[in-house]
Parts: sequence; structure tokens; C-alpha cells
Amino acid sequence: MQILEPRGNPSQLMRWLAPPLAIMLTLLAAAAIFALLGKSPLQAFYVFFIEPLEYANGWSELLLKASPLILIAQGLALGFRARVYNIGAEGQFLLGAICASGVAIYTDGMTGWWILPAMVLAGAIGGGLWGALPAWLKTHYNAEETLTTLMLGYVASYLLSWLVGGPWRDPAGTNFPQSILFSEPAMFAPVFEGLRLNSSVFITALAVPLFWLFVSKSFMAYQLAVGGEAPAAARYAGFSARRTVWVSLIVSGVTAGIAGAAEAAGPVGQLTLSLSPGYGFAAIIVAWVGRLHPVGIVLSGLLLALIYIGGEAAQVSMQLPSAISWLFQGMLLFFLLGADAFVDFRLKRRPLKLWLKDRAKEQEA
Repeated sequence: MQILEPRGNPSQLMRWLAPPLAIMLTLLAAAAIFALLGKSPLQAFYVFFIEPLEYANGWSELLLKASPLILIAQGLALGFRARVYNIGAEGQFLLGAICASGVAIYTDGMTGWWILPAMVLAGAIGGGLWGALPAWLKTHYNAEETLTTLMLGYVASYLLSWLVGGPWRDPAGTNFPQSILFSEPAMFAPVFEGLRLNSSVFITALAVPLFWLFVSKSFMAYQLAVGGEAPAAARYAGFSARRTVWVSLIVSGVTAGIAGAAEAAGPVGQLTLSLSPGYGFAAIIVAWVGRLHPVGIVLSGLLLALIYIGGEAAQVSMQLPSAISWLFQGMLLFFLLGADAFVDFRLKRRPLKLWLKDRAKEQEA
């Protein structure tokens, strides 16, 4: 039978070639799916990847959707390097949006330059606290962060639903679950007249070099990486495993919270149930496709954003289902994980009798 055997020295070149290979396999699988649906694969790829970029509005939407994906993924990548797996960035995104929207709602009618910075700060605090809670559960009760962060995402979603359907519901909104429209001081200004791209993208533009400097130059980033790669060596060197958990989850929560604040105060302009199209989950794919590198994350964020807007265009022009974008994302992650598995492992033929014997010894031990 065939078994997976760890490679003694995995190729770094193949590790970097895994994302392009996963993208190519995703396109091949997508072409087969389009053909089975009776659609031309070439036409579908044109609608997905070329047509949205033929006009200025398409580039505006590309950057608008890529900005939160890139910002969230930068924070997630910091934890993933330390083997702290935050799967609940969607909940931290929503908490950031909720806290920022609270500032906008309770300052409605006021003027002042401080309102928008206060919203961003509130979003950062909200997302950071939502990341700190699973960090506390991890360090005090050894609760698995993949579960606690994910479950807290559902709590955030229900909290959002209660707020926009109850105390924060717009009294003039004809019973729709949404808040009031934010006033001008609580909104990011558009970058170009007539386009939806707003000044919140400059937060992401600033975050990318800051994360690159932190990852490549800071001693704390080295401690986080060592703590994830070699926990025993980290303990021997005196690095704190608890601090690794706290820093990873709080920083990723802060970036997701800021992204949520920017979304509420930017293209949406109010708090609604449909605030996020799943940015927190898609950012996980962005981080891994980008090889957890700040610059790689920018490229993968642009790719995922293009899949988002291409999927919207395909729904209109080709009558494809709305889930087509999620299908692309799922296949991309599936093929990337498969490629990574063969970077770290190789198939080896082993007699079934010996394999069963080894399994029996493992169970006895």
C-alpha cells in the first residue's frame, strides 16, 4: 500500500511554486465545471478575470475588495507562522464593525475630525478583545483556538443580528435590519469622484510595509516563528509560549477589527446583516496562498478580490450561481493544501502486513 513519508529536506523552491500550481489546477477544474454546465470555459475566464478590469470602476472595486482581505490576512499570517490558528477573523471583523458603528450612531449629528479616527480605534479595540478572549481560554484552559475563534464568530453574527433588528435599527428603515446611514464625518472620503474606492485603502497600504518590517526585522517576530516551528527550543531559549498566543490572536483580531470598521465607514455606510461577504474566511486562503509573506499576501488578496468581482459579473452575464466564487475559493484552498502535502511528504510503497504491524505497536504504546 502507499503511505505518506515525511521528506528529510522539503524543497523551498517547490514550496513557493505550490501556489501557482494550485491556481493552475483550480483553473483546469473550473474549466471542466463550466463545460459540464454548458458554458464556454474561455468565455467564463474572460468574464471572471478580464472583463472586470476593462473599466476604471472595475479597478476601483478590485482595490476596494482586496483591501480588507489583505489587511485581515496580514494579521492572520502572523499567528499562522507561530502555529496559532485563528479561524474566527470573520467574527473579529464583525465586532470591529459593530464597535465602530456604535461610535457613528451615538455621534450622529456631531461634527469633528475625531469621529472617524475614534471609529477606527473602536474597531481595533473590538476586534482585539474578540481575539483576546480565545487567547485567554487557550492560555488558562488549553482550549483549542481553532474552535473558540470559530464559535465566537457565530456569537458576533448573532450580536450583529440583535443590534440591527433591535436597539440600533433605523426607525426610518421600514423595519429592515439595518442601522441609520452614517453622517459624513463618520465616513471615509472617496479617493476618486464617481468611484466607490475610499481612503480606507491607505490603512492597508500602510499596514503592508509595517508588517514586512516587523516580520523581517523584529526580534519578537523571530520569537513567534521559533515558538511555532520548535516549541521545545523556544522554551529552552526562554521564549514565552503564552505571549506567543496572546500576541498572535490580539494582533490578528486588531487587523480584522480595523477592516470591519473600514467596511462599515466606507462602501457600506451603515451597519447591516450583509456587511461582510465572508472576508474573514477568505482571508485565511489569502494568507496561505501568499505563503504567509506580506508581499505574497498582497498578490493573493488581489487574486481573491478579482474572483469576487468576477463571480458577480458571471452571475449577471452568464447566469451562473452566486456560489461560484466560493467554489473557486474552495478549490484553490483544496489544491494548495494538496500541493503543500506533497512538498512535505512523499508517497512510499509499504507492504500492508508491515503497516498493520506498525499500527498495532503504536496502539500498544
